[in-house]
Amino acid sequence: MKILPVTDPSFAAYGKVVEGYDFGELLRVLDEVSPLPEGVVYVPDQAELKELAVTKLLASNEYGGMPIQMGYCNGHNTKLNCLEYHRDSELNLGTEDFILLVAGRADMENGRLDTGRVKAFLCPAGVMVEVYATTLHYAPCSAKKGQGFKVLIVLPEGTNGPKPETTPLNDEDRTLWACNKWLLAHAESAEAKDGAPVLLDGENIDIAGMI
Repeated sequence: MKILPVTDPSFAAYGKVVEGYDFGELLRVLDEVSPLPEGVVYVPDQAELKELAVTKLLASNEYGGMPIQMGYCNGHNTKLNCLEYHRDSELNLGTEDFILLVAGRADMENGRLDTGRVKAFLCPAGVMVEVYATTLHYAPCSAKKGQGFKVLIVLPEGTNGPKPETTPLNDEDRTLWACNKWLLAHAESAEAKDGAPVLLDGENIDIAGMI
């Protein structure tokens, strides 16, 4: 596996760089109000981020007027563990460089994914990327040994909230893990131990030796 920059043409299959915005204040507030744990923490919506002027721009321009949530995923991580997808794009922006491990939903076969199809992309600090709805992704990874990450996570309001009451009608329905969150877990992950569907085959990728 090679770690390629998000500016590499191959990233176009999974997402794109978002341009035209000033993220200075957003990055400052994200750094001020969010922790950097040894593990990984995810908060779907943070009030201080929601109140910023740029949030209204992202809602109107990037999401076409949909209500959005402004959360974060922070910490230290080098492993794949799981992959998820939503019915819409996700926006990511880091105060530090971070790495995304991604694959395409089209790479899945019979609802499963061979982790050999996973690609790694480096996103520089201060650069926002859109991760397409057709892209499998999960928690960011550290870009440098021992260095953590603070990554903004922008999604439509309610995403990753409580799982709705449903009656599964097909195999995909059985992978619904939270609101607007379909999850594929690796057998070695904590999520699998909590009952998440084990649908990732192959190595549980760890980039620790590559950074």
